[in-house]
Amino acid sequence: MEIVVIGGGAAGLKAAARIRRLNDEAVITVIEAGKYPSVSRCGLPFYVGGLLQEPRNLLETTYGAVRDVNYFKKVKNIDVLVETRAVEIDREKRSVKIVRGDREDELNYDYLILATGSKPVNPPVEGLNEDVEGIVHLHSIEDAEKIFDVWEEDAENAVIIGAGLIGMECAEALHNLDMNVTVVEIMDHVLPSLLDEEVACMVESHVREKGINLMTSSKVEKVLNDGERVTGVVVNGKEIEAELVVVAAGVKPNVELAEKAGIELGETGAIKVNERMQTSDKNIYAGGDCVECRHIITGKAVYTPMGSVANKHGRVIADNICGINSTFPGVLGTAIFRIFGMNVGRTGLCEKEVENAVVGCVAGTDRFHFLPEHRPIRIKLIADSSGRIVGCQAAGTGAIDKRLDIAVSAITMGAKASDISNFDLAYAPPFSTAIDLIIAAANMIRNKLDGIAECISAADFVKMLKSDEKFTVIDVRTEKEFKSRSIIDDRVVNIPLSEIRERIDEIPDEVITICQVGARSYEAARFLVQNGRKARVVDGGYAFLQPMLEKYGLKFGERAD
Repeated sequence: MEIVVIGGGAAGLKAAARIRRLNDEAVITVIEAGKYPSVSRCGLPFYVGGLLQEPRNLLETTYGAVRDVNYFKKVKNIDVLVETRAVEIDREKRSVKIVRGDREDELNYDYLILATGSKPVNPPVEGLNEDVEGIVHLHSIEDAEKIFDVWEEDAENAVIIGAGLIGMECAEALHNLDMNVTVVEIMDHVLPSLLDEEVACMVESHVREKGINLMTSSKVEKVLNDGERVTGVVVNGKEIEAELVVVAAGVKPNVELAEKAGIELGETGAIKVNERMQTSDKNIYAGGDCVECRHIITGKAVYTPMGSVANKHGRVIADNICGINSTFPGVLGTAIFRIFGMNVGRTGLCEKEVENAVVGCVAGTDRFHFLPEHRPIRIKLIADSSGRIVGCQAAGTGAIDKRLDIAVSAITMGAKASDISNFDLAYAPPFSTAIDLIIAAANMIRNKLDGIAECISAADFVKMLKSDEKFTVIDVRTEKEFKSRSIIDDRVVNIPLSEIRERIDEIPDEVITICQVGARSYEAARFLVQNGRKARVVDGGYAFLQPMLEKYGLKFGERAD
């Protein structure tokens, strides 16, 4: 059996390695256009930022072996042809025409695997000419080397176009090189396709504190150069100095070869595959960043280029080629990253994508507060009107990954908030609180569905504060907390939780309650509702609200009164 794989990235080499483990007699050839096979592209920002010392670190196994051409030949008996381009597929003859240097050749196949990956998107910006020194992407080791070349020429100012995953990680990497970094995002908050606004604002506040100049709702209109090198950019009509411009406007599937061969593309523009990762040609499989996936919740076709997904694709492809019936069920768009020590992650749907969404916003610590290593985390759990979990977002310097993975498992299995409430999670003070925050978020959703919690989101509360509307907010924190940091607004008054019962006559018929994380304000609201008042709680308290207050320029800080 002859197998040809086009693309030496995660999906292609995973498929090749799995086929070899299942069939030692198969002839496997991998065609890779670049210099390096099996590059961990997710590690490129860490290489630029100095956490990795050399390019080979991006090719190493856990035990230090470098996954180069010799490694794949000696260890796996797989022929990897680097700096080789596949230029044409003859589906009738089952052959692939390749070009290596100035030499053409042809490879026959019984099965062909397309793992052609993705390529960077270039937004329509005047002067965005990659022939000019200082304009780069961060999609390959060669791109990283270009960044180092510019930096070594004493470049001090960098502009990043796009505040997605790569853009944000690149911001920290360039900051680690002591560069002045500006990130420009055309949408109104960072990570617009991944996060809802209140969680995105937490990220924005954090990176601004670290010295990043973050410009949302802004557009790079022009890239300036002196004929050879970048000198700056024009953003919203204003010139910003820059010797380096990193284009991080996303990626798109690399499908030209497949399209030329008549392989069917999907509605996202990526290669259409069935659940066995088979294309419209039964002898051609495809996986990784060049294919579209099915969203587990919506059932719709989505494009989610991730290394983790690509590896799963590779295994499914190999199984089916070798006679094992294997399927890929789809994706939830799960993503996680770290920036300046803050962990940020998401899975499933955003609130804005869910009709009649019910959310649980909670804040607290990742383990018991009396342990010195405890760290803050914030969780936004999203359910539909039936209570079925459909999304989760989390941020904080504490451990969010296991909470996110609990949500992934719950969504995948169709669990409801009531199911999560009773998950028998691992508990001890060094690992979590007795009621873990993910359970607390599920309980808040249950409270809302049961009609015993009425809340207002941080985003909606900000809109109220910006209006001239008359209302009363009861801040139920202690007097000391209130005076040290609170909203500077006459509509906000302080009645500590410990005084609510004795001062109930001072409280109007309709109020909004707020505290630091939402627990005390919920308790106050329950008392008030049971005593004839209407009370709404600010979801997640100041933990969710404060970054939005800062972003929208609302007065927040020490009170003189």
